[in-house]
Amino acid sequence: MSIPIGAIVGPTATGKSKVALEVADMLDGEIVSVDSMQVYIGLNIGTAKIKKEECYAKSGRYIAHHMIDIVTPDINYNVADFQREAKKIIREIHNRGKLPILVGGTGLYYNAIVYGYEFPKKSFNEELRLELMREAEEKGNMYLYKKLVSIDPKASEKIHPNDIKRIIRALEFFYLTGKRISDSESKNKSCYRTASVGLYMERKKLYSEIEKRVDKMIEEGLIDEVKSLVKRGYKTNYNWAQGLGYKQVLGFLEGKYDINTCIELIKKETRNYAKRQLTWFKRDKNIVWFNVDDYSNLQELAKAIGTHIRQRLQIKLN
Repeated sequence: MSIPIGAIVGPTATGKSKVALEVADMLDGEIVSVDSMQVYIGLNIGTAKIKKEECYAKSGRYIAHHMIDIVTPDINYNVADFQREAKKIIREIHNRGKLPILVGGTGLYYNAIVYGYEFPKKSFNEELRLELMREAEEKGNMYLYKKLVSIDPKASEKIHPNDIKRIIRALEFFYLTGKRISDSESKNKSCYRTASVGLYMERKKLYSEIEKRVDKMIEEGLIDEVKSLVKRGYKTNYNWAQGLGYKQVLGFLEGKYDINTCIELIKKETRNYAKRQLTWFKRDKNIVWFNVDDYSNLQELAKAIGTHIRQRLQIKLN
């Protein structure tokens, strides 16, 4: 019998984390983060990671969060690692009689769980990755992207030419297995009994929320957070350093541009990322969308989402 799971996905800055707390409280659930950067210990401000004291619903109930702070930044944690660990966590939550609820905006990580992507047992080869990174540095991102287009055109349609992390991941998959990563995706047949919702808002409002979020991150000490990571010896050729916000701050610390340019770059790249997130999730016809602006407050939105998930999964509340 398939395990029932809920999911709340969508672009950054749409309020997924806060809504998820109330939905989890309503459905007696636990949250499984699907964020590729929140897995790293020490990447707190730039990932808008929920704090321990914020993990309480309005009722006062503590809501457990999983797949957050599980590895140090000197580990290149990838989607295959995430899938393997998250599947174990989901089963454990289910065995406790709770509802697993996926929450986040990393589309590939979400799909890896919900649609059971197959990954090679040996999913990482350091020499191969370094060689691909060298090629990108010497010949440019477009050189690797064109390689991907020729090897796996279907995968290339879903990946932006400047998303070097995912380009390298797709090429690695091919070179390690001889198979295209797009062929590893099951045909939208879920491994779980899933009720997924997406959050969105009017674009102008979303961009305003992104601006405020970035300003808040700077005020809360994002620059010092990155300085601390570098000081602790975490190399900048690892995955953490490609994270949104971290990459731009590293450029500032290396003297490539001033602080104002750095902040504007983070805002611009976050807007672009939000657009890519929306494009990714909108392709999934199993996701039911909720416009945040249609609800007068958080509780009203959470109630609507919780009711939808409960009815979709046919959950009986105690």
